[in-house]
Amino acid sequence: LAPLGIWSFARNWFFPNLLPQEWGLDAWRYVFSPTSRVGEGLVTSLALAFVVVLLSIVVGLPAARVLGMQEFRGKRTVEWLIMLPIIVPTLVVAMGIQIVFIRYGLADTFAGVALVHLVPALPYFVLVMASVFANYSVELEETARTLGANPLRTFWYITLPAIFPGLVVASLFTFLVSWSQYITTLLIGGGRIITLPMVLFPFISGASHARAAAISIVFILPAILVLILTSRTLSKEAGAVSGFGRL
Repeated sequence: LAPLGIWSFARNWFFPNLLPQEWGLDAWRYVFSPTSRVGEGLVTSLALAFVVVLLSIVVGLPAARVLGMQEFRGKRTVEWLIMLPIIVPTLVVAMGIQIVFIRYGLADTFAGVALVHLVPALPYFVLVMASVFANYSVELEETARTLGANPLRTFWYITLPAIFPGLVVASLFTFLVSWSQYITTLLIGGGRIITLPMVLFPFISGASHARAAAISIVFILPAILVLILTSRTLSKEAGAVSGFGRL
C-alpha cells in the first residue's frame, strides 16, 4: 500500500530516486472527476458483490447443509462438480456462459453479470458452509420443533446463531470473489456494466502510474473495510460465546 500511496501523489518518479521528484494531486482529481467513471464503477461493484452474497446464501446454504450433514451415493462427485468453476479457466467458463446468456437475454445486463459472478463465488461459499454444517448438531432444532416452533422460527433463533460466524466468513469470500471479477464482467457485461476492475485495468498497462495507483487504492479500501468489519463481528461473536460459557 505504501508505494501505491506515494505513486498516487507523484507527478514524476524515476529511478534511482527514493521519492518522487514532483508531487501533485492530478491523479486524485481524475479519480473524483465524472470522466473517470470511478464513482460509477464503485457503486456497481458494491451492488454486484452484495447481490452475489445474497444469491450465494439463498442457493448455497441448502446445498452446504446437505453436503455437510448427509452421506449419500455420489457425494464426492457432487463436491467435484461444485469445484469445477474454480478448476476450469475463467475465460472458458465465461465464454460458454455468454452463449447461453445471449440466448436468454441476460447478456449486457446487471442480472447477467451478477449470475456469472455467482459461478466462481458459489464454490467458496458452499465449501466453507459445508465444513460448518459438518460440525453442526440438529438436536436443538429438533427440540425447538417439538416445542412448536415452525421451520422459519427454528432457522432464525436456532440455526442462524449457530452458523453465523461461518456464514460471515463464507460471505466475505463471496464478496471478495465478486469484487475482483474482470473477465466475466467484460464478456457478460459487454462493456455496459462498468465495475472498478473495468476502470482500473486499462491503466495497469502503464498509461498512467499515478492514476492506476489512485484507482487501486479506491479498489482495495472497500475490501479492507469488509475484512475489518468481519473481524470485529467474529470477535464480538466469540466474546459472546465465551461469556455464555462462563455463565
